[in-house]
Amino acid sequence: MTGAALSALWSFWRRNPLQLFTLVAGLALATALWSGVQALNAEARSSYDAAAAVLGEGRYDQLVPRSGETIPQETWLALRRAGWQAGPVLEGRLRAGETSVRIVGLDPLTMPGGAGPVTQAGDAPLATFLREGTLFAHPEVAGALAAALPRPVVADPGLAPGTAITDIGVAQEILDRPGALSRLVLAETQPLGRPPLAEIAPELVRQTSRQSADIGQLTDSFHLNLTAFGLLSFAVGLFIVHGAIGLAFEQRRPMVRTLRTLGLPLGRLIALMAAELAAIALVAGGIGVALGYALAASLLPNVAATLEGLYGAQVSGALSLRPAWWLSGLGIALLGTALAASGAFWRIARMPVLAGGGRRAVALAAGRRHGRQAALAVALMAAAPLVLWVADGLVAGFVALGALLLGAALALPPLLDRALALGARWARGVRAEWFWADTRQQLPGLSLALMALLLAMAANVGVSTMVSSFRLTFTGFLDQRLTAELYVETESAAERDALRALAAREARALLPVLTVETRLAGRRAQLRGLRVGPTYSENWTFLAREGAVWDRVAAGEAVIVNEQLARRADLWPGATLELAPGRSLPVAGVAGDYGNPLGQVIVGEALFRDLFPEETATRFGLRTETPQALRTALVEEAGLDPGQITDQSALKAFSLEVFDRTFTVTAALNVLTLAVAGFAMLMSLLTLAGMRVPQLAPAWALGVTRRTLGRLELLRAGVLAGLTAAAAAPLGLALAWMLLAVVNVEAFGWRLPMFLFPLDYARLGLLALAAALAAAAWPALRLARTPPSALLKVFANEA
Repeated sequence: MTGAALSALWSFWRRNPLQLFTLVAGLALATALWSGVQALNAEARSSYDAAAAVLGEGRYDQLVPRSGETIPQETWLALRRAGWQAGPVLEGRLRAGETSVRIVGLDPLTMPGGAGPVTQAGDAPLATFLREGTLFAHPEVAGALAAALPRPVVADPGLAPGTAITDIGVAQEILDRPGALSRLVLAETQPLGRPPLAEIAPELVRQTSRQSADIGQLTDSFHLNLTAFGLLSFAVGLFIVHGAIGLAFEQRRPMVRTLRTLGLPLGRLIALMAAELAAIALVAGGIGVALGYALAASLLPNVAATLEGLYGAQVSGALSLRPAWWLSGLGIALLGTALAASGAFWRIARMPVLAGGGRRAVALAAGRRHGRQAALAVALMAAAPLVLWVADGLVAGFVALGALLLGAALALPPLLDRALALGARWARGVRAEWFWADTRQQLPGLSLALMALLLAMAANVGVSTMVSSFRLTFTGFLDQRLTAELYVETESAAERDALRALAAREARALLPVLTVETRLAGRRAQLRGLRVGPTYSENWTFLAREGAVWDRVAAGEAVIVNEQLARRADLWPGATLELAPGRSLPVAGVAGDYGNPLGQVIVGEALFRDLFPEETATRFGLRTETPQALRTALVEEAGLDPGQITDQSALKAFSLEVFDRTFTVTAALNVLTLAVAGFAMLMSLLTLAGMRVPQLAPAWALGVTRRTLGRLELLRAGVLAGLTAAAAAPLGLALAWMLLAVVNVEAFGWRLPMFLFPLDYARLGLLALAAALAAAAWPALRLARTPPSALLKVFANEA
């Protein structure tokens, strides 16, 4: 009996290959979008782990400068003599041809165990590492490094991308930083009775392993955003699967009734159908994982560039086939299929043995479900603001976002049903009344595809609004910040002297850029010193301010903080910030600082030089009315290389290029999600087309031509798509507001103003309408070309 039942169940798919293709393609597309995102996240996190393993970040406490970026080597020696067990580390970047390499110098004899994996490339004895000055480099940069340095270079795949490690003495030499250290890594076990840190090195501060600069923590928000979009894309694809399984169940009702009547137990029938769907899910999941790999491989370069530009994180440009993400792809395919089929299995379990049910009965049952569905939709949408009120954090933001989107999707079929009922009430004429009634009857079969279209359109409206608002804000921000006509990078004291002398004669103002990375308000932050003048006071705007901001900053009486630090440390105007031991100043203003993941504090130039007398400005801005003439003078008179000079327009163009590249992945997922929704519409209409003949035959018999029936099918698709687009617009705007006001603030620390783009929304609505009409064209053409004999057979069967 079991074999016969399996054969009967599989015969359905043999007779309906289009529905089998719909099920496999929908699940494969959904799995591809999800597994592609997971592959990108897995590759990035693997690179973070490799980078952290070099120094044991997240495992060992570290000593870092209280202010500034370097530690004198004498300080480390003093700590060692006092009994402190600490290993020195020097980090810096070296230009090897066109490649930028992160150089990490360490002392393997004093580093805690487990830090500095220098033997993964093979049997590399310690003597080779110490005496020969060997560098161990990631294979991607080993060749460039070997060509640039007269030292042996060994490729080590165990290192982070773009990283090379060597003995600390070699690192000091090739980085031209003699006697300088970046940090000290502390062993877990320290001798008892050693003198306190404040006595030996008061200029250092102990940073616990949890506070270490873990790039994985810094980029968590970026990867959570990617995961959320991947999950949304998977949900849209899952609507296809749900619709295909639901339609298959409706068409299989007679088969199920026959098998039950012949004595097949209900439990065994459900088990066989579950095994059948599991096999299909594994095949579709395998196809989806392969497609996801191709998608991730095409997007990885942009993701790597984004992570490096925003966070300074090095991510490998090559994608590895890691079990974690392809197994999760197969798992999500099985889970998605189980969720999509759960409703059908529940109905089979509750269905009487001799139950029938035509299309009209299904439509009436769907109508009864609309009330419950609408109540659930209202509850979910009401839960969204409740979640934001009782909880905070990025996860709470995405939970609220999910509740809003799911509630809106569930509310769509009842809303469309009411709109179609209203259309029927206003209809004039028999044909118009039949059109609205027939459209309303088709709604249950199309509701899932329309819900997928709603989510895809809302995501496009919301994300495009967020990105466009961000771009407008970011462009204005660049106009405020990049006010100098020329920016110059100097490499020596002689170049700086020549620049100052020339600027005194030819430039309107010389603006040194003084920056140091330190810890402020218990967080990693940047401290900048500005030469206060009209360039800043006339161009900068503040999100919050108190008093004459620039006058107070110039006098060394107050500071400006960026929005990220203000939100994270609650430093709004009037609050006090400690800059150094015994030196605290009030906050006078809060400025937007878009694109910077770190907190930033701005002080006057004089105060900065008092706090960090050893820091020297190497980068300068120049104000001038004749930038081209000044550029020529800088090259010919000051002896600067043209590559050291950047004009304002080039810097803005580069910044906007980085910005656009940042949202390449989001834009790609948006397009793919909309494409999946269009595919869902096409498959739903195609699978319904074969079931439409019994409903259309009476209309044809009453004189409605086949061509007219085809045109009405196109009109029906256009009406439903238009109503869905009308519902998607306000949902998309609500999504945009939550992204800008909730998710963006939690993820990046800044809140962006929201702008509206009506023309973009109109274009998206027309695109969705065109997609719906294109999806309906093939089914409508098939119906228009249905042979009269097929229509007549409907009445022959009823006779």
